[in-house]
Amino acid sequence: MNGEGGGPPLLRVEDLRVEFPTEDGIVHAVDGITYQVHRGRTLGIVGESGSGKSVAALTTLGLTRGQGASIGGRILFEGRDLVTLADRELRAIRGNEIAIVFQDPLSSLHPFYRVGAQLIEAIRAHRDVSSAQARERAVELLGLVGIPDPRRRADEFPHEFSGGMRQRAMIAMALVNDPKLLLADEPTTALDVTVQAQILALLERLQRELGMAIVIITHDLGVAAEMADDVAVMYAGRIVETAPADLLFSRPEHPYTWGLLNSIPTLAGPREERLVPIPGAPPSLIRRPSGCHFHPRCPYAQPDHARIDPRLQAVPGTPNHHVACLLEPRMRQRLWEQLSSGRSPDEALAAAGVSEVRG
Repeated sequence: MNGEGGGPPLLRVEDLRVEFPTEDGIVHAVDGITYQVHRGRTLGIVGESGSGKSVAALTTLGLTRGQGASIGGRILFEGRDLVTLADRELRAIRGNEIAIVFQDPLSSLHPFYRVGAQLIEAIRAHRDVSSAQARERAVELLGLVGIPDPRRRADEFPHEFSGGMRQRAMIAMALVNDPKLLLADEPTTALDVTVQAQILALLERLQRELGMAIVIITHDLGVAAEMADDVAVMYAGRIVETAPADLLFSRPEHPYTWGLLNSIPTLAGPREERLVPIPGAPPSLIRRPSGCHFHPRCPYAQPDHARIDPRLQAVPGTPNHHVACLLEPRMRQRLWEQLSSGRSPDEALAAAGVSEVRG
């Protein structure tokens, strides 16, 4: 995955596993995921809440170490395994070469400190510059992310910023040291549609100007379609499908991806048309279903899907497209053709001639 871009990947995650011990049992938050990102490209990681998207990003920066997590696999950044680095070595990378934009900008900014002071602190943590030089850099970055009158705004507190401006300030803080990789965790959550579009356009512009790689984590497939070059779909701590973005949105292969796409409202359909939700709820990451973890919610599951655990495999004819699904490729193709024409899962089963699939 992420095979384009030339040269070795900037970031390669290999068989990453993250588990948290609790009184009720082990939480398998991330269960053996592998992906890579090249310089100047964007990987979108999508899925429902609780699928492990944010935990994978936080683990990349070592932010799950203090939570008693058991971490396995490798996270290679420019060839160095971040999992094995000492805390001191990782702090030199965190916020400097790899930066993150958290979900909630209000709780990510300290309410007692002015925005400019927080930017200055982030700069001086990694650079040997004076306070005056750091302040000029902070003002420059606030202007770069589109905050008007940045010199005055630098002296204001977070509560004096709107939601969109706080998110811009968080992006400015992430960019203070010109990172090579930006992790954007739900960067448009709780923002209205207009501000969301502005934030996405800002990230795209900054990527072009700075040449950084981006991993954007979102439950919104519209955001992934707008931003990502490649997309990885996560479910129950695993990646169940990955492909170049245009291929994934035009020819998805996994029933979970179909469910995500069909739950999005469209402007073309009638106003009274109901959305098609994915049945059931995400599984417990402590007591996961046997076999294919998605089978209890899958309208197309066969009886043996509760026993066989699928792994990512290349889709025939498209080596950059991988899916973890037990349905036969031709069956998946017929079902998606029916679903994409507006049929319900039951109608798609009948029209595709595979009504026996559920056994």
